[in-house]
Amino acid sequence: MPTSASTPTAAVIGAGFAGLATAALLAREGYEVTVFERLDAVGGRAGEETFDGFRFDMGPSWYLMPDAFDHFFALFGYRTEELLDLVPLDPAYRLFPECQAPLDVPADPARAAALFESIEPGAGAKLTEYLDSAERTYDLALRHFLYTTFSSPAAFLAPEVRAGYADLAKFLTTPLDRFVARRFSDVRLRQMLTYPAVFLSSHPSKTPSLYHLMSHTDLTQGVRYPLGGFAAVVDAIYRIAREQGVRFRLGTEVTAITHSGGRATGVRVGTEQLLFDATVSAADLHHTETRLLPADKRTYDEPYFAKRNPGVSAVLLTLGVRGALPQLAHHNLLFSREWGTDFDAVFDGPVDARPLGASRSIYVSKPSATDPGTAPEGHENLFVLVPVPAQTDVGGGDAYGGGASTSVEAIADAALTQIAEWCGIPDLRERIVVHKTVGPADFADRYRAWSGGAIGPAHTLRQSAFLRGRNASRTLDDLYYAGATTVPGVGVPMCLISAENVVKRLRGDKSSGPLPTA
Repeated sequence: MPTSASTPTAAVIGAGFAGLATAALLAREGYEVTVFERLDAVGGRAGEETFDGFRFDMGPSWYLMPDAFDHFFALFGYRTEELLDLVPLDPAYRLFPECQAPLDVPADPARAAALFESIEPGAGAKLTEYLDSAERTYDLALRHFLYTTFSSPAAFLAPEVRAGYADLAKFLTTPLDRFVARRFSDVRLRQMLTYPAVFLSSHPSKTPSLYHLMSHTDLTQGVRYPLGGFAAVVDAIYRIAREQGVRFRLGTEVTAITHSGGRATGVRVGTEQLLFDATVSAADLHHTETRLLPADKRTYDEPYFAKRNPGVSAVLLTLGVRGALPQLAHHNLLFSREWGTDFDAVFDGPVDARPLGASRSIYVSKPSATDPGTAPEGHENLFVLVPVPAQTDVGGGDAYGGGASTSVEAIADAALTQIAEWCGIPDLRERIVVHKTVGPADFADRYRAWSGGAIGPAHTLRQSAFLRGRNASRTLDDLYYAGATTVPGVGVPMCLISAENVVKRLRGDKSSGPLPTA
């Protein structure tokens, strides 16, 4: 903290969710905050694009962990319902298992248990037990392992954590896929409980079963949709930041973080060198460390990243379709029986069974099912996500003005064929009036994403909790990090929490748990 009597100043690099949230919280702390964003709009990976009257969220689409949003808004005296119009989704999603009938997965634990029981006798009670464990683990994580900078061992010494050391050790050393397989036999049931690994940018065989807590967020808390899409959530946080006095410089790229001796002094923008008391990079950590800092001032250098897992990337399709698509719900998951091979193709490169180097387990969102404003009358809006390796040589798409690579075109074409066949829409291609694609190279170019990753580094054991890294530089005082590439992890709720952890670091607050609200 500055020792002068003047108002402290802070620079925030990036205006995605983490940057917007960090800026708002720093302004709440009394800082004069300026946000620098290289794109011409706020939102980052959660940006919105409109093509011929169809409005698409280009990033997050699942509104999970509502308590994280509620807490963040409460820090500014708001109730979520004052800012967002949330619609509960039921079913939570529709599952299209390969060569089997579709299943609607209800947004209610009791009905989910009944579904499990109808598929596999005895599975209903096992699911109830599983979800009880998921809830306990989720609550424990909120109190001790998410809202913390890990600058003190206190979180691990809390009585309730110590009492659960045996369970914690089991959860950390048993991978999620094995944890689920011990309880359920049917492939579909296993997939329903392990697919959240994709939200964690990870492979189920490399994801600690601690993350079975994710099932609490969809099967117990339920899935919601904010009318207006995630662009509405971006707008709400941007509004709060502006109300707090945050200033924004859009279309302005930071080219360096400046320093003097052992402290960060601000940022360089073009020929300008701007001084700030604190600098927070909400940009990709790899870009921050290896492009904005000289080698001798880095906490994390290239050899460090060479040993890390960049997570998953994606080929995205934004489709405008003529006519109704009753075959699809709002959220749809198409799961191949070759589940392990799908993940191997994404995390270990192309294999013979996946010559395109892409997963055949894909996600399809139809926001027009809930929000008619996303498509012209008489049309549907589809957003398709195909997991692919985090490798920029897969290429980019045509959504941002360039031409799509051969690989991206082939992956997109295969996805269209799969959706048409598995979902019973034989004339899908003929009805498409808008077709745009995004590939790993676009994530690297637009968002400076390490290795073209779509979400952030994978949540393996060695990349979770305090092993994920620090949210403050080891070499420069007054330099901090926020966002999906630092603690606590990937996803919009985690980005909001990472912003709060920056405040805790600035305060010297070593506690675990959320900041108190007014």
